[in-house]
Amino acid sequence: MDEEWTGLTQSSYYAPQPGHAAAPPVAPPPYYPPAYAAASTSALGPSNTLFLRRLLAVAIAFFVVVGAATLILWLVLRPRLPQFSVSSASVSSFNLSSSSQQLSADFDVTLTVRNPNKKMGVQYDGVRAAVLYGGETISETSLPPFYQSKGNVTTVHARLVAAAEYVGGDVTNGISSDRSHGNGAVRFQFRVLSWAVFNSGGWRTRRHVMRVYCEDVSIGFNNSTASLGSLLGSPKQCQVYL
Repeated sequence: MDEEWTGLTQSSYYAPQPGHAAAPPVAPPPYYPPAYAAASTSALGPSNTLFLRRLLAVAIAFFVVVGAATLILWLVLRPRLPQFSVSSASVSSFNLSSSSQQLSADFDVTLTVRNPNKKMGVQYDGVRAAVLYGGETISETSLPPFYQSKGNVTTVHARLVAAAEYVGGDVTNGISSDRSHGNGAVRFQFRVLSWAVFNSGGWRTRRHVMRVYCEDVSIGFNNSTASLGSLLGSPKQCQVYL
């Protein structure tokens, strides 16, 4: 082995003899860069996984505790829906045109709102009111926000004006028919839409959309051409949905 290596080395450095072809140079041995061990992530992996698991467990525990506390408060306080009723309603300047299918009227409606909760107040915001006939809106308006403490009874006034409002053939024919029969009562509907928040001390619910439906609010007219009308019968109870 040493002789072969020596001969190979010597022949590489001595000049060739005359008449003989020069031996090709011997290629140097190939260079291989030193191998470096890949960085191991095994030391970081378990630590990160453990941290994420603990973080997830804390988040789940937080939501469970908050949800349980909210449920307990809800069961203890037992919030009940407010009670709405139309205590009075009148209309003036009532004018219906069958030819142009337009209606002009000035509605004055009084609502009685009662908070039946003994431990919770109610805040109303973004309050909207509307008067309809046969499901068709005649007029709508905004009402100021208000707050009801526990057990409070509040009176809310709403004025709704229709000025030559186009209502279509179904509404004009229906109203004309109602006014010409019986006691001349026209059955309107009254709607209230509001954001509602229940609160007790420092605890409060999220905002809910409260919908109030007052059906068959009968306004009586003396005859088919009268421009004045008023609520017939006792106050009209409304349905409240949350």
